[in-house]
Parts: sequence; structure tokens; C-alpha cells
Amino acid sequence: MKSYSIALIPGDGIGRDVTAAAWTVLDMAARHSGFAVTGTEFPWSCRFFKETGRMMPEDGIETLRGFHAILLGAVGWPAEVPDSVSLHGLLLPIRKAFVQYANIRPHRLLPGVTGPLRAESFDILCIRENTEGEYSGAGGRVHQGTLDEVAVETSIFTRAGVERILRFGFEQARARRGRLASVTKSNAQKHSMVFWDEITHKLAADYPDVAATSYHVDALAARMIMAPESLDVVVASNLFGDILTDIGAAIQGGLGYAASANINPDRSAPSMFEPVHGSAPDIAHLGIANPIAAIWSGAMMLDHLGERDAAGRVMKALEATTARGVGTVAGKDSTDAVTAAVVAALN
Repeated sequence: MKSYSIALIPGDGIGRDVTAAAWTVLDMAARHSGFAVTGTEFPWSCRFFKETGRMMPEDGIETLRGFHAILLGAVGWPAEVPDSVSLHGLLLPIRKAFVQYANIRPHRLLPGVTGPLRAESFDILCIRENTEGEYSGAGGRVHQGTLDEVAVETSIFTRAGVERILRFGFEQARARRGRLASVTKSNAQKHSMVFWDEITHKLAADYPDVAATSYHVDALAARMIMAPESLDVVVASNLFGDILTDIGAAIQGGLGYAASANINPDRSAPSMFEPVHGSAPDIAHLGIANPIAAIWSGAMMLDHLGERDAAGRVMKALEATTARGVGTVAGKDSTDAVTAAVVAALN
């Protein structure tokens, strides 16, 4: 029997609950489809940082390299560890070391879920550049604590990095409805964003079957709210993609449905899959975290591994669950109740 080894990093807060829920569903889906998933859990988290002074061991990256994929729960406990420490100590190093340059986030309403917009049907796939741009970490601070203090944060845009994420976006659009929205702020950022626009225009000639349109990020943010049904694939830089995908999560009903994939497209290293709702310390002890985003992320993992039948089974089970009204109202159903409903639908 074919088997996949999965690194499980539940992380902090509700990450532990939703990862356990997702794993229950994924294991069952695998059995139904005739393969196996074997999970190895790692305790890397803010608690681990408090105990060891690191978010993950020094050899953490090499430890993960041998797995087929990584399933992450949530990272962060700002009351004890600053977000800048937890993010740069675990999530960003994994993305960069494994060249997971494509962050994919689907935005659509599941059956039975009511979003805040009048639009009843939209299907947006946001592609966010994931390893450079505004989150490169280049810069520094001098004269700290004085009136002369200076902080510099430098965005890094390389031709290779911009071209590969745009090509990835064009390929996704070609496989979907043939429309690509490339997002910049080139009227204000006359170097990096004009550079991005120029590469978009150049690559569009290679994809005559894709209608490519360039938008300023503020205009695209408004379009996501006013006319989400007009969008197909959206591709943006690290910062702009981060912001736009939170809008996408909001219009699809909330962070409880916000699934994501951090993809290494050439498969030279494992890809990582995670819900993007965060660790939610305020509800971490209540058992009411919605596991749908984690389960959806798991379905994306199965699809990436080539197990499309199992991925489809999971998505159909999620849709059947929300169509019954389970997991559609924040706090109404417990994490265990939603999980049980998905498992029942899967069976």
C-alpha cells in the first residue's frame, strides 16, 4: 500500500485541536482511497521556545526535509513570545528553506455558509509570493531608544522570484477560467512595482489564452468586496497577498474557512499546508475552534500529493457538512462536533 509520511506541527492554541481534527479526517479519507498517511508530531511552538530558546531545533529544517509534506496548525502566543520572534523562528524559515514560493489560498462560499456580501457565488484563487518581497527581512535599526533612531525595512524583488510566481499564477489561470489579476501599487512604488508590472506584461505574451489585467492593490481590494464574482486568479507580492487574502477570508465567511498551501512547485522539498486563522488564544481553551480551514488545508495537501480522489472526498464531505448547517455559525458547534459531522459525511 502506498504511504505518505507527514510532519505534524500542531503549534499553539487552537492549532492543536484543529490539527487533530484534520488528521482524523485525512486518515479516514486515505483509507477509503486505498493509501496510508503516517504522521510524526513535532512540539515546535511558543511553549517550545519558552523551554529551549528556539522555535524549532537547530536541525529542524533537515529533520523536515525527509517528509512528503508538512501539516501545520497555528503558531503564536503573543502574551509570552512576540509574533516577530515566532514567525521568523518557524514559519518563515520553513517557507524559505524549502523554496515554498507559492502561497495558495482559495476563497469561495461553502454551501450553507453566509458571507457578509450580497454576492452568493464567487471562486477566487489568490496566489501570494511567499519567500521575498516585503517580508525578506532585509534592513535594520540604529540608535535604538534615542531621538535619532532609524528603522529601515527593504523589500527585495528579484527577476527570478517575480517571474516564477507570475508564471505560476498564469498556469493556474490557464487551468481555471482563464483570467489573471496581477496586483501592484506601481503609481506610488516606481521601482519594485513597475518592475512587477513590466514582467507581467512580458509574460502575458506567453499565455495568449489568459486575459491578464493589472490592478493597483487598493482598487483590487475594493473589487474583492464589490464584485468578487468578476475575479478568477489573483497574484500579488508577499505583503499585498497577505492583506488581500484576509479580505478573501472575510468575504468567504471568516477565518474558520481560510485554508492555505505553501507550495514548492518543483517538488524538490516538502510543501506545507496550514489554516491561516492563527492560534486564537482567546478561545484556545473552549473547544469551539472551527476545524474546517484545517481540514480544507489537508484536502489541498492530498491534492498536491496526487491523491485527487481522496482530496475530492474530503471536500465533498466538508460541503455536505456545511450544507446541513454544521460549522456555519461561529461558536455554535464544538470542534469535535464538526469533526464528527465531516467524518460521518465522509463515510
